[in-house]
Amino acid sequence: MASGPRPDLVIFDCDGVLVDSEPIANRILVEMLNEAGFPISLEQSHRELNGLSLASCWKLIEARFGRPVPAGFETRLQARTFAALAEAVEAVPGVGEAIAAIDVPVCVASSGEPEKMRITLGRSGLLPLFDGRLFSALEVARGKPHPDLFLHAAARMGVAPARAVVVEDAVPGVQGARAAGMKVFAYAAAPHANRAGLAEAGAILFDDMRELPRLLGFAARREPPPISR
Repeated sequence: MASGPRPDLVIFDCDGVLVDSEPIANRILVEMLNEAGFPISLEQSHRELNGLSLASCWKLIEARFGRPVPAGFETRLQARTFAALAEAVEAVPGVGEAIAAIDVPVCVASSGEPEKMRITLGRSGLLPLFDGRLFSALEVARGKPHPDLFLHAAARMGVAPARAVVVEDAVPGVQGARAAGMKVFAYAAAPHANRAGLAEAGAILFDDMRELPRLLGFAARREPPPISR
């Protein structure tokens, strides 16, 4: 059953929604933070850092430990993370089929860098579905949980915020989208998903990406687009 009228735009987060990149990226982040003398667990990273831009992550780390990450840390982190993602990341199960059944424009609004999106979406075969419609937190003054990125994406796509729907998996993203006046669906199938936090932030939870089109009001299913790598 659909949850309200069909939207004019569907805005997807990238990591954890389109591509299963969070386990890889979080593992490397935790490894490198521990190596640099910032003891943080994988569970803490999932709970506190998921969905945030790196700039927001560094603010939290500095506030907790009383010192910033060392010079060059972000560059080294990105190099190690991008290499691992380019080798192993896969599309979220069913997401190609879901996108094929959505008959309105789609785009991506991610806390990640444009290069990271191109790597993960390219490796997973999804990039042709979004090429030219990738929007990063680097393009706005404030990242998630602020509404700036979602408002920017809707404006670039020429759609009123109230007519856009967001697909997220992290609490900061849900908070930002709701602050932008958008309905949010949260993909909560991952073991680390903060289901209570996602619901409290105002998202409608679902666990199977293949069900998303029907939740949005697009009942008909078509064959998924071919995945080319």
